Parts: sequence; C-alpha cells; structure tokens
Amino acid sequence: MDLLLWRHAEAVDGSPDHTRELTERGLRQAQRIAAWLEDRRPKRLRVLVSPTVRTRQTATAFTDRFEIVPALGPEGNVADLLAATGWPDSAGPGLVVGHQPALGRMAALLLSGVEADWTIKKGALWWFSNRVRDGETQTVLRAVVPPDLA
Repeated sequence: MDLLLWRHAEAVDGSPDHTRELTERGLRQAQRIAAWLEDRRPKRLRVLVSPTVRTRQTATAFTDRFEIVPALGPEGNVADLLAATGWPDSAGPGLVVGHQPALGRMAALLLSGVEADWTIKKGALWWFSNRVRDGETQTVLRAVVPPDLA
C-alpha cells in the first residue's frame, strides 16, 4: 500500500477554524504539490480529505474527486487516520489531506514505531509505502516534498 500524507497549504488566520481559506501563497503551494503529484500519481488513488475549507481547497488543486471524512478534521488523531486509510492492508493507495498534529504523529509512527510530535510543514507531502521482505513488514519513506521544492 502507498499512503500519502499532505498537510493543507497555508491558510488565513481567524475563526471559525473550519472555514479558514487558503492564502494566495497557500494556493500556489497547493498547485506546486499537485503538479508534482500529478506526474507521479499512483493508479486508483483514493483521496480522503478533512471537512475544513483549507483542506478541500488544497485537494482541489489536485483533483475534484475526493471523499470528505469528518474524522480527519483538526481534532482527528492517528487512530482516525489508520481507520480511514486502512493502513497497511488497504488494497489501493490513499492520499490524506489533513492537519497537524495527527499527520506528524502518523509519520512518526510509520517510521519509528511510536507516535511522537513530528511536524509536517504546511503544504508538504510525505509518501510512504509498505512491503514485506523475508517475512518482515517494512515501511519505506518514498518522498518528502515541501511546496517550495516541488
């Protein structure tokens, strides 16, 4: 399974939190990552998005075919991410457009085996794969793409 974690791009400050929109910079960040991802898109990619405006705007830079998952909102956690994506046993690849701290904690769990407070930069994409070698399940970090390098 491939699992892609994409933190929403830069958004305006304010409240209510769920209605915050992307800034002009955030729109450019989302477009850069979307262009990078389009060239490498896994087949049958399932796109799961938090219900916030900023995550939906980030995802829309890439596709208008996504599923809004309330559990992936700002209050979500690693258990919610695991349940929504089916990692590591899902039949197809998944892309989550979501929030800190859940995305960073998920990245820490996948790479170190323990949840920790890691930070994924706004607009950045982390791409993981899992595989079995010699009977052992392994997690592979395939790419980390910050928006300023896409």
